[in-house]
Amino acid sequence: FTMAPHPVVQAIIDLSAGAIGGTACVLSGQPLDTAKVKMQTFPTLYRGFVHCFVSTYRQVGLRGLYQGTTPALMANIAENSVLFMCYGFCQEVVCFISSQEKGAVLSDMQKACAGSVASVFSSLVLCPTELVKCRLQAMHEMATSGKIAHSQNTVWSVIKSIMHNDGPAGFFQGLTTTIAREVPGYFCFFGAYELCRSLFAEYMHCGKDDVGVAPIVFSGGLGGACLWLVVYPMDCAKSRIQVMSMTGKQSGFFKTFMHIFRTEGVRALYSGLTPTMIRTFPANGALFLGYEASRKFMMAQFDS
Repeated sequence: FTMAPHPVVQAIIDLSAGAIGGTACVLSGQPLDTAKVKMQTFPTLYRGFVHCFVSTYRQVGLRGLYQGTTPALMANIAENSVLFMCYGFCQEVVCFISSQEKGAVLSDMQKACAGSVASVFSSLVLCPTELVKCRLQAMHEMATSGKIAHSQNTVWSVIKSIMHNDGPAGFFQGLTTTIAREVPGYFCFFGAYELCRSLFAEYMHCGKDDVGVAPIVFSGGLGGACLWLVVYPMDCAKSRIQVMSMTGKQSGFFKTFMHIFRTEGVRALYSGLTPTMIRTFPANGALFLGYEASRKFMMAQFDS
């Protein structure tokens, strides 16, 4: 029997493990994410994923693909540390509500619920950072298509222009959409991840925590794939709102969603799905691997 660490320590462990996972996730998936945002905002500009990738590389070089990495790192580290910290916390709340004893093993379904509640909190952190990231990523296309006068290419200049034009509230453009995207998304994300890990554990006749590297990476990737299939159309509307609101005129989530649906069809809502699906396996695999491994390591420091 091992000593469970103090709740504050536990929260810090979850937070740091989430941050480490988030970093791994961004570095492995950023170029594909840039392709996704560009394809969502300008669905007609690129023939497909490879075309978008190659032409960005030709026009702006490797830097163009890693555009918006700083806010993406900030977004992801902030999101994942808050997410996993609240995920740990929400699991205890679910435990309490369903009147199980503290530290009881939750069903995969209960964990999925804990994950979707946790995502509401992470949305508050994610929205502003994601706004800056999407604008940086689509800046080149916005400038060349004549939608904005001059492009701002640093994180700081984008932040300043949002403050100047819309004030602090400006950072939360697309918040409703972000929450609408995160809650069902993370339900599927944690649900599929935990379920997949349970299946591996059953198949390999071992505990869920001892399934090894490849199953964790695969489960993470599968969780991510489920997340994106569910939320992709909403994400498309969000990218559109966050990028197009630079020009000052952009309607809310529902209007944008219906507008894309009516004028450009369902395909436009799923524009850029390929890079996202390719990205989800290395990126979310890295996320969960970083999270589980660093968490295991830190927890071990407290077991005497």
